[in-house]
Formats: sequence, structure tokens, C-alpha cells
Amino acid sequence: GMIVLTLSVSLAGLKPPPCKDINIQDCRKASTLQLGAFFAALYTLAVGTGGTKPNILTIAADQFDDFEPKEKAHKFSFFNWWMFSIFFGTLLGNTALVYIQDDVGWALGYGLPTLGLAISIVIFLAGTPFYRHKKPTGSPFTRMAKVIVATIRKWNVPLPTDPRELYELDLEAYAQKGKYMIGSTQNLRFFNKAAVKTGSTNPWMLCSVTQVEETKQMLAMIPILVAMFVPSTMLAQINTLFVKQGTTLDRAIGSSFKIPPASLTGFVTLSMLVCVVLYDRYFVRITRRWTKNPRGITLLQRMGIGLVIHIIIMVIASFTERYRLSVAKDHGIVEKGQQVPLTIFILLPQFVLMGTADAFLEVAKIEFFYDQAPESMKSLGTSYSMTTLGVGNFLSSFLLSTVSDKTKRHGHKGWILNNLNVSHLDYYYAFFAILNVLNFVFFLVVAKFYVYKTEVSDSMEVLTEELKVMRLRASAQEATVAG
Repeated sequence: GMIVLTLSVSLAGLKPPPCKDINIQDCRKASTLQLGAFFAALYTLAVGTGGTKPNILTIAADQFDDFEPKEKAHKFSFFNWWMFSIFFGTLLGNTALVYIQDDVGWALGYGLPTLGLAISIVIFLAGTPFYRHKKPTGSPFTRMAKVIVATIRKWNVPLPTDPRELYELDLEAYAQKGKYMIGSTQNLRFFNKAAVKTGSTNPWMLCSVTQVEETKQMLAMIPILVAMFVPSTMLAQINTLFVKQGTTLDRAIGSSFKIPPASLTGFVTLSMLVCVVLYDRYFVRITRRWTKNPRGITLLQRMGIGLVIHIIIMVIASFTERYRLSVAKDHGIVEKGQQVPLTIFILLPQFVLMGTADAFLEVAKIEFFYDQAPESMKSLGTSYSMTTLGVGNFLSSFLLSTVSDKTKRHGHKGWILNNLNVSHLDYYYAFFAILNVLNFVFFLVVAKFYVYKTEVSDSMEVLTEELKVMRLRASAQEATVAG
């Protein structure tokens, strides 16, 4: 994908001819081949990202042994430093690469990350023999589908009062295969019907308790997943409307240098990097003394703090935009769409706070969906987190086009126009603030009813003890028979 993208801005046949006309409409448009190559590269990158990001994060987190106390403690910090490394790369992309693309050329601007990606692949392959690899356990979708189908087919079968009567594999089977047994819970109790014994051993009619609990754990996270769509929509504003605002403001520093509007996103990254370090080194240590939680606060509490910050961001963005519009009106440049005599740095609060929100929400979101997924479905759990970003971008486009269309009706100019000086982004941001408040209320409700899964290390300790008891009983029975 990166190779094709680099070629599409380098080769004369794959890029439109240069145009210096003041009126962009008079420039020669890209041909079908040129558009095809460009979009093929973008969609290839999207597919590649969907395949790599959830799995790279999963295999990285899998390198920590949950049964080794020191490694388990390090794992709590891992997600903070994982996001730190991701955003450090983002910082380079939003500063150095943006500068190269604007002032040197797109070929070099895309060529450098292509080279960096090639080096990353070599490093990854070189380390492959040294990684801890988990054995594949089959498609998680198939395992979940079997539980759902079995539940539906046995919807009228009564549940036994004793959960020990439900179907489960022998303890020895879990011990020998290195799998993790999960005890029956009352959460989403209806799905326990899939484990009720009715005489059939068909896997689409009878599932083990562990398989049922795995499915229940993945389904229980879906309301939290839905609650993450709105904050992911807010993230999409960073590279769209926030940057568009920056193009209308004074970007000069000194007499010769002008800040590229896209570089403002670097402040999001810087804020996030600083907050992650402060959170991991100080916030966790301080709160741990009161909560006795190794993470300081729970994952859902951390996500909740991030959601509150998102509300604050959109309120600040709305008032900032209202101030920008008032200055444009005072200087008589509303209809002309000229630059507003305000420094671009008035947008800093919303960019900096967005990085702060990321340090709480985005890190906790990734850790939550990985941590709460069953051991055999970690990649699927991580993909939940990535899914929220994709849905957020689509939702952002949908809301933008819908609001733009609806507010133009009945003779109104509309909230979102090409000329931001006659637009009403302040109303749009206020709408987002209300949307975030409603989403926060929804999050509080689903978080209240969410039940955290048992730690794997704890489950394995119980399994080990049960196996010891069973073996002692078997030995005692043999001794009695022999006597």
C-alpha cells in the first residue's frame, strides 16, 4: 500500500500535472487511472492496518506471563507505553513529515515512511523466533456462533438449578491442552442453555460451559463498544474541522515562518505523551494507595474520565469558535472569507485537552477490550477497539453531511460551509457537546451493570487445586479397594 501510494505521487503517469492557476477549478483533473492507483493504495493500507494492528498489539501483550508476578505487574504499564510509542510515531508524522510534504515534496514525504515500514517488517521477522506464541484455537466467530445457535435451538429447555449439571470438558482436558477453564456465571444466564445436556453431542446443540462463558464475555463488551463510537467521532474532528479552523487564523511565527495547520495535531500527541508518563509514573502510584487496585483505578473509571474531558473539549471548542466568528464580524470579513486576525494558538486548549483525553480513554479502551476478552479470543477483543475508530470516522462523515444538509433547508445558510466565517461551527460543536453528555449517561448505565471477568491466573490456580483434590481422592479410593 505504501509503495503504491509513493509511486502515485512520484511517477508522472500516476499523478495529475502541476497547476499554478489561482482558480483551482481550472486545473486539470486526475484521470481514472491516477484516481484508481491512489485509492487502491489507500484501501490496501486500510486492509493491512485492519490485519496488523489488532494482532501486533495482542502478540505484544502475550509476551507477558500472567503467572509471573513481576511480568504481570509490567503488563499493567505495557498499554501505557504501547500508546506512547504509537503517538511518538504520530508526532513525527504530524511535524517532520508534514513539513517535508509541504516544503520538499510528496514523493519524499511518502517515501520515508515506506522505508521505515520496510525496516519495521525486517525487525519484526528477525524477532519472530524469540516471541512467545499461543497455539491457534480456531475461529472465535465459529465458537460464538455455535453457542448462539445452540441457545436458540434449546430456548425452551429449562436450566438446571445446579450449574454443575451443565456440560463441561474434563479438568484433565484443560490441563493437558493448556487451555483455560471458566466456571459458570449468572451473567447473561440465558446462554447457559447451550450447555444443557439433552442427549445430543452435536457441537451446534451442545457447548461446554467454558465456551458459553467465552461467548458471554465477548457479548457483554458490546454495550461498552457502542459507548466508544461517539468519542471516536470526536477524534475524527482533529484532522478535519479543527485543522480547517486553523486555516482561517494567523499562522505566522516571526516574519517568515508559518505553521502548517495540520501540524497543530502535534500538540495532541505531545499532550498525550506527557500525560501517559505522568499517569504511569505518578497517578497510578498515588491512587493505588487508596484503591488497592494495581492499576490505580479501574479501566472503566479511566474511560469515564476520558469521556468527561471530551465533553469539556467540545464546550471549549464551541466558545472558541463563537469568539472567532465575532472577531471576523467585527473586522467585516465574514462574507469575504478572509483570514481572521487571531493567532492560531487560540485553538491550543482543544488540541491539548484531546491529547489528555486520549491518555485516559484510548489507552484504557485498548487495555479493556484486550484484558476482558477470553484468552482464546484476545485478537478479536483488540479488534473491538480498532472497530470503534473505523465506526467513529464513518459516523463523523455521516453527521457532517447530515447536519450540513439539514441546516441549509428553509432558506438558511447552514452550519457547515466552505467559508467558515459564515458557518456556525459553534452550533455544531455545541451539538457534539450534548451528544457526548448523552453518551456519557449511556456509558454510566452500561458500566454499572458490567461484571469484570476473573483473572486468568486466579482461574488456573483454582483449576490446579481442583486437580490435586481429584487425584488425592482417586488415590484414597485405590488404597481403600486394595485394602
